[in-house]
Amino acid sequence: MPVPGSVPPAPPTPPAPLAGLRVLDLATLFAGPLAATLLGDFGADVIKVEHPTRPDPSRGHGPAKDGVGLWWKLLGRNKRAVTLDLSTPGGRDLLLRLAGRADVIIENFRPGTLEKWGLGWPELSLANPRLVLARVTGFGQFGPYSHRPGFGTLAEAMSGFAAMTGEPEGPPTLPPFGLADSIAAVATAYAVMTALSGRALTGRGQVVDLAIIEPILTVLGPQPLWYDQLGLVQPRTGNRSGNNAPRNTYRAADGSWLAVSTSAQSVAERVMRLVGRPELIDEPWFATGSGRATHADVLDEAVGGWIARHTRAEVLAAFEKAEAAVAPVYDIRDIMDDPQYRALDTITEVPDPELGPLRMQNVLFRLSETPGAVRWAGRPHGADTGAVLTELGLSPAEIAALRSDGAL
Repeated sequence: MPVPGSVPPAPPTPPAPLAGLRVLDLATLFAGPLAATLLGDFGADVIKVEHPTRPDPSRGHGPAKDGVGLWWKLLGRNKRAVTLDLSTPGGRDLLLRLAGRADVIIENFRPGTLEKWGLGWPELSLANPRLVLARVTGFGQFGPYSHRPGFGTLAEAMSGFAAMTGEPEGPPTLPPFGLADSIAAVATAYAVMTALSGRALTGRGQVVDLAIIEPILTVLGPQPLWYDQLGLVQPRTGNRSGNNAPRNTYRAADGSWLAVSTSAQSVAERVMRLVGRPELIDEPWFATGSGRATHADVLDEAVGGWIARHTRAEVLAAFEKAEAAVAPVYDIRDIMDDPQYRALDTITEVPDPELGPLRMQNVLFRLSETPGAVRWAGRPHGADTGAVLTELGLSPAEIAALRSDGAL
């Protein structure tokens, strides 16, 4: 029995769901490294391998504070930082030794680069038959474009995303952030876990070939089907949708913007009653989303005119009471102060020895029994090289020799 007045022992902390999984992150900018970050967030031991003199460019990408790149603090979180020159004999041998203890390698070199260094799939799988090698490139490992340099921007252009984005009379529009890379990162993490599940059945690892041009095409919906079956090419419609209306952004009386969605018929009807135009519900074309989309001018005038006479707070309150779908158009200042994001801890605080407390996005989803966590932010370049190589059994003298040879 516990002693009266004593504090009961805390329940044991469950292990992270990916604890015991070791990942070697050889990739740079941005899909491959972000995929490794997603695995590290749920407990994988991620070892970030960078060139000794040419670190991951994300360390210098975007704004910095006190000379420390902030993007890297996000992308490099939950990773140990090691330097290896894979093109040297010493670096190659160390990578093979690390691969022998790893479960996953993620790389995004152009096809043939690892092979040139003697680190292709034959060598890696010989070192560890259970290894999963995730190869993330712009265009995949084969085909006429496979040896071209590939970035997310090219995928956003070639997938059809840019062609359908923007105002009808304006140019194709690219996103101001790494959209295709981020989608590819989530797909890569999923692919890795699928390959590991396959390994549990077969006992052997395999190669994941992920082309950044493909996952973004998947999330763009049924465009290939529409074109194949009907010859349809989706045009640019700005903030409108060809599938339903009203669906747009509208400016309130106080100058703020709000987004309205009426994908469900019942919601469209509620919005029309709310804005004082219930007679539109009886129009024959109102009964389907595509019918409403062909009368978007009428619906936008009704909704936009009503919103323009009210403040953002009034619009949000009225839509919530009517059980209609609306959201304010936020910038990052609004996000940091929003009560729903605070309740979810979507932006979490992380201690950092270089910059002090940092606020960044939390892990991607919540698990009730074995949650993930941001354990630390991105580490300095090569900060963990000595510790990781010591785990391999190298002595301080051997590590020093490798440094002098340029392998580290």
